[in-house]
Amino acid sequence: MPRNITLAQAEAVIEACKAEAVSVGQPMNIAVVDDGGNLVAFAAMDDTKLIGENISQRKALTAVLFQMDTRDLVPLVQPGAALYGIESTSDGRLVVFAGGVLLRSADGQVAGAVGVSAGTVDEDHQVAEAGRRAYAG
Repeated sequence: MPRNITLAQAEAVIEACKAEAVSVGQPMNIAVVDDGGNLVAFAAMDDTKLIGENISQRKALTAVLFQMDTRDLVPLVQPGAALYGIESTSDGRLVVFAGGVLLRSADGQVAGAVGVSAGTVDEDHQVAEAGRRAYAG
């Protein structure tokens, strides 16, 4: 079965994210996954934080698994909220803070996600949003 996101589309997302990362002055780790959470493309910009490689991929995976941007999970995982502690159920595979955004096809279907890590959560989301805007599905 073919992927819902092509390598060319994933690379366009990464290029847009890299440009936005340069504009905010923070080198980023950028991961693009398909609708099954499988890695399609990854870029680690020069001088980025090494820890962000895994985090960016997990943010993208989390967005796909929950079918929502990771920043929208934040209120749901706070103490007393419905999903409090959910990240502890996944052997560290879930990341429940901003920086993972869904990529949707023209008909609204989830095609995959982009995850970004190395800046503040606001910078990560901003850079991921640039990738979403560049996605042509």
